[in-house]
Amino acid sequence: MKIKLFLALFLVLSITICCKDDVLPKPASQLRLEYPKATYQAFTSPCPFTFEINRTANVEADKDCGYSLHYKKMKATVYITYKPVQNNIDKLLRDAQKLTYEHVIKADDILEQPFINSTDKVYGMFYRVNGNAATNAQFYVTDSVKHFLTGSVYFYAKPNYDSIMPATDYIKKDMRKIMETIRWK
Repeated sequence: MKIKLFLALFLVLSITICCKDDVLPKPASQLRLEYPKATYQAFTSPCPFTFEINRTANVEADKDCGYSLHYKKMKATVYITYKPVQNNIDKLLRDAQKLTYEHVIKADDILEQPFINSTDKVYGMFYRVNGNAATNAQFYVTDSVKHFLTGSVYFYAKPNYDSIMPATDYIKKDMRKIMETIRWK
């Protein structure tokens, strides 16, 4: 009888021990950020240029034909600065390039993408700054005679490229759209 009781107890204990699910660690995952599909509208101002902007961006006028495009959901702002060309195109180009390359200390890579729209006389450069730099994208456009416009994006957070990459990619497309649709008055 003792043997039967011992076997029954052994059987019950072995079933409860063997049939438990193994505890497995959760696989590494990342936060998935999704933003609405970008729709664009014409932006006009008393300044000597027009372009298209994302409808989700809130526009705030700054001084001297400068504008701030606020992306509240992404905690970012694109700063647009306008300067008239007055025999100073070399200095304006140097300043725009210098601003970009000041981030080389924190950047992993800076990719230059030339932009040419000879029909509307818009020429420029788009910079993709990869890494934990303060800005992840900058551009300038000019007609080389009268107009010079720059744009750069800044996030309201400590730069962590992996964390802000979805927002950065979204805003980079908007910045390219500004470049592609700018028209001088």
